[in-house]
Amino acid sequence: MIEEERKKVTVLGGGTGMPVVLRGLKRYPVDLSAIVTVADDGGSSGRLRHEMSIPAPGDIRNVIAALSEVEPMMEALLQHRFVNGHGLSGHSMGNLILAAMTSITGDFYSGIKEIAKVFNVRGNIYPVANQNLHLHAEMMDGEIIYGESNIPKAQKPIRRVFVEPKSAEPLSEAIDAILEADLIVISPGSLYTSTLPNLIMPQIAEALRQTKADVVYVCNVMTQNGETDKFTAFDHARVILEHVGIGVIDTIMVHDSDITKDVLARYLEEQAQPVVYDKERLKTLSLEIIEADIVNDEHHVLRHDKDKVAAILCQLINVEAAEIER
Repeated sequence: MIEEERKKVTVLGGGTGMPVVLRGLKRYPVDLSAIVTVADDGGSSGRLRHEMSIPAPGDIRNVIAALSEVEPMMEALLQHRFVNGHGLSGHSMGNLILAAMTSITGDFYSGIKEIAKVFNVRGNIYPVANQNLHLHAEMMDGEIIYGESNIPKAQKPIRRVFVEPKSAEPLSEAIDAILEADLIVISPGSLYTSTLPNLIMPQIAEALRQTKADVVYVCNVMTQNGETDKFTAFDHARVILEHVGIGVIDTIMVHDSDITKDVLARYLEEQAQPVVYDKERLKTLSLEIIEADIVNDEHHVLRHDKDKVAAILCQLINVEAAEIER
């Protein structure tokens, strides 16, 4: 398949779910773009944001690692987190590299592009915005929680999330990646703090409505304590539509198989439960529904299976499994 014929796939999100989806898709002959949230304000990312006034690098770092084609040791270097050293403890090497390259180039997005060359990244990586964004939440009781990392700590039902400054504009290249795509994927992840920060930017939501591509939301498999307690698949989709409006999502992919008792026991310790697939309620949202076994529970850790998810997504745009690039 020559370059001009490749289908364009754009993935939006952040957190741990997005790299899983990208690792699966990068093995297919598609033009891949990732639009990544930059609202994280905890840990190493939060410290660098505060000290250097740059967008959060953590989710970008994980996406670079997922899309890179380098020796395992180079990826390990990118993801290495210091545990000792005054000022270094808690920082990841990749975050420091991103901060350094931003300083060298004078621009966060320019820094990402330079690092992508060094790590032989397969595809395009776009921060949703090229500036510092702050995520806040209005809780059901009216309290405003400031900062992405503080939202789940509040342990309260969330009414809505929003970003500041309100004048922030998404990267124009990100908008183009949505409008020109043949398939758009909203990746699984923390609903309020990883998935929604991209979608609630008005220009992103409008581009998702305008695109001719099918927009597929890969629904979470487990609930998240402090964010989506007792949420079903319907609730996940409902919250997205309430934030960004009808017409943004066309299709939802849900896990429809049992989860082993050993895995469930581990997650119950984290106050997480399986996301119930409530088919009849989902139908009321007028979404196409893809039902499949899409998880991997190796080592008793539940994750979306990169190969299963990628195969289903690529079937939607007629890219066959036999065409996978090894």
